Amino acid sequence: MPDAIFSHPRLARVYDALEGGRSDLDTYLRLAADAGVKAVLDVGCGTGTLACLLAAGGVEVVGVDPASASVRVARTKPGAEKVTWMVGTAPDAAADPANYQRFGLATMTANVAQVFLSDAEWICTLRAVHSCLRPGGMLAFETRNPADRAWERWTKERSHQVVDTGAEGLVEDWVEVTKVDGELVSFESPTVFHSDGERVDSTSTLRFRSQDALRSSLAEAGFRAVEIRDLPYAPTRGWLVLASA
Repeated sequence: MPDAIFSHPRLARVYDALEGGRSDLDTYLRLAADAGVKAVLDVGCGTGTLACLLAAGGVEVVGVDPASASVRVARTKPGAEKVTWMVGTAPDAAADPANYQRFGLATMTANVAQVFLSDAEWICTLRAVHSCLRPGGMLAFETRNPADRAWERWTKERSHQVVDTGAEGLVEDWVEVTKVDGELVSFESPTVFHSDGERVDSTSTLRFRSQDALRSSLAEAGFRAVEIRDLPYAPTRGWLVLASA
């Protein structure tokens, strides 16, 4: 089940405003352009920013996300009619025969690759993506470097913000870690709407895998070659993982 921060209708409507600029997506736009791909599978597409940008450039895009509220927001964006939207997961996308070996590129941006907590769920997702990629196609995703210990910066003091979201007015949010258990980090993300005082709480958990674990899981899912680079917009803090089908 998606976290409330993505699945709650009111939160989904202010997600883009709270996230601010999405220069992080430039990496994926460049990958698609450099590879000259004609079709992209955007796994965990959220509110659809990347999918719409790719489609505006003439790329055929399927955006899939389990949070129906986020997909509803995505469908309202300029150019959204050029994207095929699915409420579901990568295995749901793979279950459609039309998607078999259809895509030159599959993406998982932001935290998407880290929300799969169990090995079984992660491998199932990777295998589904692999089946959707053309031979030689590429999966690109990002994940945080555990050595950076990003969760130590996830405090109310360091993350608190109040943003004018337009129609919803001023909205306040922050992040606070609640538990660290090995590779698993859990945190709360309260959101407060100043217009009426409504507070929506969301709890999330991310898994911080090592490079060895990432390579092993990708090989198990059938990917042939794996390259792990520094994440362009956050060098040393995160990795950009490129895996060839």
